[in-house]
Amino acid sequence: MTVDDVDGTPAAMGPRLRAAREHHGATLAGVSCATGISPSTLSRIETGRRKPTLEVLLQLSKEYGVSLDELAGTAPARAAEPRPTAPLSFGDDKAVLPLTRYVGGLHAHKHVLPALQNPPARPRQVSHDGYEWLCVLYGRLWLALGDQDLVMTPGDVAEFDTRTPHGVANTSPGGPVEYLVMFGPQGERQRQRTPSATARGTGDGKAAE
Repeated sequence: MTVDDVDGTPAAMGPRLRAAREHHGATLAGVSCATGISPSTLSRIETGRRKPTLEVLLQLSKEYGVSLDELAGTAPARAAEPRPTAPLSFGDDKAVLPLTRYVGGLHAHKHVLPALQNPPARPRQVSHDGYEWLCVLYGRLWLALGDQDLVMTPGDVAEFDTRTPHGVANTSPGGPVEYLVMFGPQGERQRQRTPSATARGTGDGKAAE
């Protein structure tokens, strides 16, 4: 490991800390209550805007049940110990159900945004390293991506570099919105192994009867 690698390690832990928290099924507010670290500080650390101190890393490592080596990316992530699947429970702004049991690499989780009483404001945007694939399952999701505002409905898919400012909000009148996320903290992307419908239909130069 070079000097530059060592210097960059604390800042590079942000995506791994976010992955560890979401796999732990915890919200920023919940981690704040358990550790005494403010939600705003946790958010800045996860998005790379603040380097965590060793004391903070030790607290979060203990809270999430992962080693410092895993957070630093210097050791293979161990498999998480099996634990009962907890029902979705709402924290400060959403519920998260982890669908993969490891830290680092491509991982998946389900998000549920609760119903709102009033029309939402434009989603607060964040940016960080990584690449995200998002698919709406139920309800209407407002995706603010850069200067674009997209309203996504069931079956709609979006994928984007998470260095682009992004945020989401529920626009379903009186109901929740559910969506799946696959996130590659180091920029990992999904790879399509089957030809698209367009390619199949035009492969021989003839339209299907």
